[in-house]
Amino acid sequence: MLLRRSSLLALAVSHRRPISLALLAFIFGCARPAHAQERAYLVTYDHYLEEPGNLEIALADTTGLPRNGHAAYSAPWLELEYGLTGWWTTELYVEGVTTRGDGNAFTGWRWENRFRPFRGEHRLNPVLYVEYENTSEASRIQKEVVGSGAVPFDPIDDLRREHTHELEGKLIVSSVVGVWNLSENLIFEKNLSEGEGVEFGYSAGVSRPLGTLASGTSCHACTENLIVGAEAYGGLGSTGAFAASEQRHYLAPVFGWHLTARTTFKASVAFGITSASDRYLLRLGFSYELPHGGRP
Repeated sequence: MLLRRSSLLALAVSHRRPISLALLAFIFGCARPAHAQERAYLVTYDHYLEEPGNLEIALADTTGLPRNGHAAYSAPWLELEYGLTGWWTTELYVEGVTTRGDGNAFTGWRWENRFRPFRGEHRLNPVLYVEYENTSEASRIQKEVVGSGAVPFDPIDDLRREHTHELEGKLIVSSVVGVWNLSENLIFEKNLSEGEGVEFGYSAGVSRPLGTLASGTSCHACTENLIVGAEAYGGLGSTGAFAASEQRHYLAPVFGWHLTARTTFKASVAFGITSASDRYLLRLGFSYELPHGGRP
């Protein structure tokens, strides 16, 4: 579910990538209107999986504006999502970082799997999530926030040499109430490289389309193609310490635009509400779905 295409190396060396993503989304918006099943959130997961046999390619970027005079940074990533079955979706992430005046680096990769144990729609729709992460301490995409402590701002060249292997699990619960989606994620993360405890985090989102009835005409800005909402996410300490004063927490309005039946553009501006959080996180994403067998 998130974002896609092409060379991450080109992506990782340009802090202007958010502008490029927006332009790319506008160019692809020249096709027909969309109703692809794509979540509006950029951090929170809902219960929808990729359709079996479909491959989604996505590009995303997290631009951080830190506190205390630290330099701004841009953390782009490429995501490939494939629907293996109706109950199992798998994803591969490749990520990088570039900073103002401190260079750039390749920061690693992640392999994610989501499993939906029950078919059909229910009042509560659970999904189980497991991810393996092979990243460096320079990683700043903040696809989730766990534990406590601010993002490290040591020199990128030093951080990229410190590699970590982590196993992450999530319990995802999602509900549909009328035109609203309500989703909650509880996160558990274990660093396999160090003798640390288990870190905890959360995210929660609410969203809805602006319109509920199809207009009957081919348009790109029809209200049923626009999704708005909000999400909150942050860390909840670890088994070692709760450390409430050092946790990062964010609130973010979210916006999704189904440009075509296969393409989606998303954006959010997250506001850091604790001293350990970055002041703002600007997230942009663009995704394109390749249907099974190349069908339109």
